Amino acid sequence: MKRIVSLGITALLLGLSWASPACTRKSAPVQPANTAVSNQQTDQTGASASGGQLSDTKIFAGSIGSSNDLQMKLVRSGDDLSGTYSYVRIGKPITVKGTIDKDGNITLSEYDAGSIQTGVFKGKWDPSDPTAVKIDGTWSKPNGDQQAKFNLIEEPISFSSGWEVVTKQIKASDNKLKYDIEAQYPQISGSTEARITRFNSLTKSLVLKKISEFKKDMAERAAEDDQPPSDSDMRSDLGIGYDIALANDDLVSVGFDIGGYSRGAAHPSSFTETINYDLKNGKTLKLADLFKPSSSYLKIISAYCINDLKKQAKAQGPDSLLINDGIQNGAAAKAENYKSWTITRKGMAITFDAYQVAPYAAGPQFVLVPYSALQDTINPDGPLGQFVRTNT
Repeated sequence: MKRIVSLGITALLLGLSWASPACTRKSAPVQPANTAVSNQQTDQTGASASGGQLSDTKIFAGSIGSSNDLQMKLVRSGDDLSGTYSYVRIGKPITVKGTIDKDGNITLSEYDAGSIQTGVFKGKWDPSDPTAVKIDGTWSKPNGDQQAKFNLIEEPISFSSGWEVVTKQIKASDNKLKYDIEAQYPQISGSTEARITRFNSLTKSLVLKKISEFKKDMAERAAEDDQPPSDSDMRSDLGIGYDIALANDDLVSVGFDIGGYSRGAAHPSSFTETINYDLKNGKTLKLADLFKPSSSYLKIISAYCINDLKKQAKAQGPDSLLINDGIQNGAAAKAENYKSWTITRKGMAITFDAYQVAPYAAGPQFVLVPYSALQDTINPDGPLGQFVRTNT
């Protein structure tokens, strides 16, 4: 789930159509803290392989009503559930506790700081996807009023060391230059080790650099204008959000969505950047670091992506904006075409930004390259070795 209140074309509709007693603000993005997922393995009933009951902690991201950035931490122990949920802009965790039955039906009551019940979640725990539990249902006040749909999906975070992924937020506005900035980026808390500090510095620096470039561009545009912008002029904006593709004791893979609008432009713009970090050894990963030396990994990735994009175009029918020439050029086996990649549990996720393989109107395009397609080139002792063993 994207932790982004992106502006321009990536704008999200914030604002609840109901007023939660625990959250009176109209907009309610993600909690500023994420918590470690337990490394203990449990089955769908919460029982361990040895037959005993073990607690299993999961982090979920999702929405209630039209608020798109809910985050919930749930600890499951047998039939009991407990945890918290919260939003980035508010940052105050709301306590939840309840039960789950043998059919996966859950009931969670929420409580404010004074232990007064403020709401109820009723939904269904869906473990059908082995990589991510889903929960869908309805939130309401304790008396059943002000109902709103909610949905949650498990995030791919599985630290076993007590670390947490914390969302940091930067907001800025300039009424003279008429621009707004809203950006979010991840930080790992719970450790002062150098390898953790380096990751935190990388993510923060990426966002601060984009903000600095945007502010500089706004100042230069204002200096070139004959007249300062008036109150009736449209405002410029920059929105930056991130998505955790994977976070475990060895790797952290993060995709950033960067979008916005410059006053006077024909349309908004958006692009992606990624940080893939070897947490075990404390270094940034390059694409070549994942594969055997001198292997033809780029040709294999390219061939898979071209074939997949052509399948997508065919499925879209005669009105598809994906055309053969664009695909062949934008997905060719060149390093510059494969700068935006992340590591997932199922494969390598490749993003092709707008204009790369299709016109702007088509937006970005995505391909998931399964590890089975890469197994002959992946370095078995490298960062992806663990996935080759479990996915092939």
